[in-house]
Amino acid sequence: MIRQLTEQDHEMCFSLLKQRPAENLFIIGDIEAYGYEQEFQKVWGEFEDGRLKAVLLKYEENFIPYTAGDFDAKGFAEIMLEDPNFGMMSGLKAVTAEIEPFVSHRIKRKRETYYAKCTKLNAEGVEVSAVCQAVPEDAEQLVELLNSIPEFSDSAITVERKRRVLKDGSSRSFFIKEEGKMVSTASTTAENSLSAMVVGVATKSDFKKKGYATQCMVKLCRQLLSENKELCLFYDNPAAGAIYKRIGFEDIGFWMMYTIDKKMS
Repeated sequence: MIRQLTEQDHEMCFSLLKQRPAENLFIIGDIEAYGYEQEFQKVWGEFEDGRLKAVLLKYEENFIPYTAGDFDAKGFAEIMLEDPNFGMMSGLKAVTAEIEPFVSHRIKRKRETYYAKCTKLNAEGVEVSAVCQAVPEDAEQLVELLNSIPEFSDSAITVERKRRVLKDGSSRSFFIKEEGKMVSTASTTAENSLSAMVVGVATKSDFKKKGYATQCMVKLCRQLLSENKELCLFYDNPAAGAIYKRIGFEDIGFWMMYTIDKKMS
């Protein structure tokens, strides 16, 4: 049986989600921020013998399903297809692959990335004394650094938004400077009470191969893990993945992002 969840279901819902905090980063963060009964956010659950076994979250046009076992993929697909705003689906490949056949006629694009998490750091001997934690006043230099690096040049981050997320605690950033200029950085995003995502790992080309990005990552990860949060990240490039794995990240599967054609609704 599938039904919409309410605040009364919160304890049961989180007991399922917190078994895998990194995998459920976005669902946990959205529920903590907005709850169960907003116009733009809804949560459904599938029950079997009174036990919650699967969750489907809708945030604006994006649907994210999660389960640790078998579930009613067709039932979740029907909820999505009935929504005129259905424009995206994202989630662990093992889960979205079950739903995909029922929504395939509406899929415009799909993208697959590696998904990795860290619960224990492997970074003995990594020196992090040069790494500083950013404050809101550092936002302008951080954005300038990211914009100077080709793979981040099309990022939508603005100085105002960077300053805001550093101030409200939903993101934190670390950096290294040389000669008064930021040359390397790593940040978190989508932080919640149980997990956080690592993003924006970048180093200026003239300062690569000095271990700066690793140092920023290690300082960031140590801080988050000391708060009992799991860390996760996406990566496309296996070479980048090898760097993350050296400090303790492990692949937990693939994360899928589907763009859905709304015109057929």
